[in-house]
Amino acid sequence: MATKREDLIRLLEAELDLIEGGGYERAAGEPGQDDKPIFYHGIACINHWLVPGHKPECHDDCILLDAVPEQHRTEGLPCHFIPLNDAGDTVASLEPLRDRERLEEEVKNWLRTSIRRLKDDQSAAGMAEVEY
Repeated sequence: MATKREDLIRLLEAELDLIEGGGYERAAGEPGQDDKPIFYHGIACINHWLVPGHKPECHDDCILLDAVPEQHRTEGLPCHFIPLNDAGDTVASLEPLRDRERLEEEVKNWLRTSIRRLKDDQSAAGMAEVEY
């Protein structure tokens, strides 16, 4: 039986595969639309399977919430406030720069680091709190 940690690793690996495979790029034939927001409706997003008529919302069941600083957990897209690197860059701080390549690179690096850390800690008992 898979543990919560193993499930989290698989979800983060799937999110990394999605980004590396171009899953957040705009669809062909939609040149006027912006690229899809990072994480939002991604594999790891609790709103991935959007139910018609149900407003998307982030809440305590989000697997990324533990990586979000406490003061940003009530934001509309709390995952956009996850510190991605030692400089404290976040999706929210990088998006206005309009450098999609850099943004995706920082997110991929964060995902790789988080996956590696989770795998290294996999032998730890329980998963009361995930350390990213």
